[in-house]
Amino acid sequence: MSALARFFISENKNVAGYDRIKTEITKTLQSLGADIHFTDDISIVNTDFLDKENTLIIYTPAIPEKHSELNYFKNNGFNIKKRAQALGEITNQKKGIAIAGTHGKTTISSIISHILKTSSQGCIAFLGGITKNYNSNFLLSNNSENIVVEADEFDRSFLQLFPFAAVISSIDADHLDIYGDKDELIKSFNLFANQVDDNGFIIVKNKICILVIFYQIINYSDKVYP
Repeated sequence: MSALARFFISENKNVAGYDRIKTEITKTLQSLGADIHFTDDISIVNTDFLDKENTLIIYTPAIPEKHSELNYFKNNGFNIKKRAQALGEITNQKKGIAIAGTHGKTTISSIISHILKTSSQGCIAFLGGITKNYNSNFLLSNNSENIVVEADEFDRSFLQLFPFAAVISSIDADHLDIYGDKDELIKSFNLFANQVDDNGFIIVKNKICILVIFYQIINYSDKVYP
């Protein structure tokens, strides 16, 4: 969520939000101009954000169903999207590179983002953790069409993505509260794979080094690798 907030700030949008506790992340967002509060109370929300014609509400499944602010926005006809929906809409407008898999999404997406950022290609990146070299979970390149995102299988969120390229690192039996069994999980990964651009490519776990392939694509060739 904080990466999305930083993206909208970079787009010169007014950003406000709720979090349960103060953290270094919320402090950073406040220093960038975001209006963050820590009490579930609609009366303390800045009135600028109570105009439903000009306000987009984004939330995650971590917000409880009884959250009074979220219910206020639902009951008053605001434009409300899950985080995955908002991220999908942003990603699908550019050349998306989506990193999927039960394990390793943050590591792989961070390394690919670094390769792109230090090449002539550049990228925007929404990462699932704070990288040590950038001290951020969001990377911005104003002139790049590449956008790196983690394709999260939880709640089938990755089905909001229609990327140019995808990496699938592993598929283990996880989130069975959502899928029921591993076969259903694999079906969702297949659906995700089928949403990759026909002119793009998919890299799956094999004996080939993912990072070498990306380095070659970025620096040496315009060839599409199926």
